[in-house]
Amino acid sequence: MAQRKPIRPLPPTLISQIAAGEVVERPASVVKELIENALDAQAKRIEVRIRDAGRTLIEVRDDGYGIPADELALAVSRHTTSKVGKPEDLFRIHTLGFRGEALAAIASVSHLTLISRPPEASTGAVIRVEGGRILGPVRPVAAPQGTTVRVEHLFFNVPARRKFLKTPATERRAIDETVLRYALAYPQVRFRLEHDGRLVLHTDGSGQVENVLVAIHGPRVVQRMFPVLYEDEPLRVHGWIGAPELNRSHSRDMLFFVNGRPVQDPALVRAVLQGYHTFLMKGRYPLVVLFLELPPETVDVNVHPTKAEVRFRHPDRVFRAVQHAVRKALLAHSPLTPTPITEWDLLDASGRPRSLPWEEQPPSQEASPTEAGVSPEASQETESEPPSPSSLAFARAGDETSSPPLVESPLLRLIGQVAATYLVAEGPDGLYLIDQHAAHERVLFEQLMAQRRTGQVSRQPLLQPVVVRLPPPQARVLEGYLETLERWGFEVEPFGPNTFQVRALPAVLAHGDAAAALRVLVEDFEENEEPLARDREARLIARICKRLAVKGGQTLPREAQERLLQDLLRCENPRTCPHGRPTMIHIPVDLLERKFGRRG
Repeated sequence: MAQRKPIRPLPPTLISQIAAGEVVERPASVVKELIENALDAQAKRIEVRIRDAGRTLIEVRDDGYGIPADELALAVSRHTTSKVGKPEDLFRIHTLGFRGEALAAIASVSHLTLISRPPEASTGAVIRVEGGRILGPVRPVAAPQGTTVRVEHLFFNVPARRKFLKTPATERRAIDETVLRYALAYPQVRFRLEHDGRLVLHTDGSGQVENVLVAIHGPRVVQRMFPVLYEDEPLRVHGWIGAPELNRSHSRDMLFFVNGRPVQDPALVRAVLQGYHTFLMKGRYPLVVLFLELPPETVDVNVHPTKAEVRFRHPDRVFRAVQHAVRKALLAHSPLTPTPITEWDLLDASGRPRSLPWEEQPPSQEASPTEAGVSPEASQETESEPPSPSSLAFARAGDETSSPPLVESPLLRLIGQVAATYLVAEGPDGLYLIDQHAAHERVLFEQLMAQRRTGQVSRQPLLQPVVVRLPPPQARVLEGYLETLERWGFEVEPFGPNTFQVRALPAVLAHGDAAAALRVLVEDFEENEEPLARDREARLIARICKRLAVKGGQTLPREAQERLLQDLLRCENPRTCPHGRPTMIHIPVDLLERKFGRRG
């Protein structure tokens, strides 16, 4: 039996490293804390330099009001701050930082150099800290006004923490996303971000959020975003939301800021989704940048170690305000004409359903692009067009590898098309209704999978290359997988900062939207550490095929209908789409006879 150990105080170094574990989770955490310090110092220009995804170097330089030389040693000590002084200050926080532990926590797990000069000083001063230990006295140094913090060899003395870091691409993406959030929250500040000497982001500091959005997503995406403004004193909600077709499979592009602080709040996500009710397919998330302004005393920001979450004094009121703001903006800018209704089911801030009176709601969008699987993410292109009817001679490149029909596939005779969405066919045992979108998904999926199995994906050069611009985090991800895409039949090459040129597609997908296909791939790369791994390859191909398949609501000529039906019957599994949805519904002859009273 193990002996009981006595209770004893922890050494200061261990205390600092434990605190660092809460504050400094990864390089992006360091960038976040240093940017917040710069913003609290009223900086108008913030430059971030990264080397080796933050493992080797993180440098943040600002032109704020700086730190006097005689306070530098205090600045790197635990629980020292100029932002709060008495307990009641915690309930009226106007700054991003307030705990006085960020610099000390960072310095305890790195080699930190702090250089600063306030405007009234003629020279700056420098202090160096290694693993929480101050190296020598503060020394004078030539420096511009402001503060520069260099963090080198992060987690050098905590090897276990270093081993838990993700791949360089993932860590770079986390840093990019951190900087982007603060650039959006503070458009009046000029931000510059470099990775290994390469410029990734530069904003103009004009004070216009839309200019920052253009720098991130490009002008064509911003043209499809709507301004939001809703006031219910003392609460104010403003920002930008994307048109319904600007959606993704995750909520990472739904950004919320409370009094200038980036926050994560599931209730705010639910409020926005309720605002998009009937505009978005279930499981899709819009592009959103929303700012909430309310009195500091009504928000508790001291509820999370990294201050990423907040607690509202009146969460239901905040929920309703966000939901109303989004709905109002969508109804004002949507090209669809809403139809009056009497009630609309909503969720309250805790996620419980409730009914509230509402003025109007858009009609059902059963044949909308998002329902059919077209969901362009933040990009530079207009929304993807459905394949033209003539293109439904379908890329013949897949024919030679198509599987023969199986015994269970019925022989069908085409009758026609219903509601520009369903094919009607006659079989030996009754009537078949075929979903043209689901059927085309299955056809494209099996053709492309068959080519992948042979290791020879036919490639179709584009007559005119398609230029795709991506937000910096997505661009960093894509750069690491260009060779992989080439093996898939894509020919993609860099074409400027955060911009790529698509020169060829797999022949099976040649009639689809090149930009849409590329965005589906990037989205998968973002969500998975090892994209295109064997156990996910089929799922990814299915997503691409869903995006590029013919859509519901699209009228097809007779020849295209016949072709689609025959290609479906050649499939190994013609009865479901790759996602498991049925491609066809069978109505037996005996059921028809009973319905018409021919059989009892």
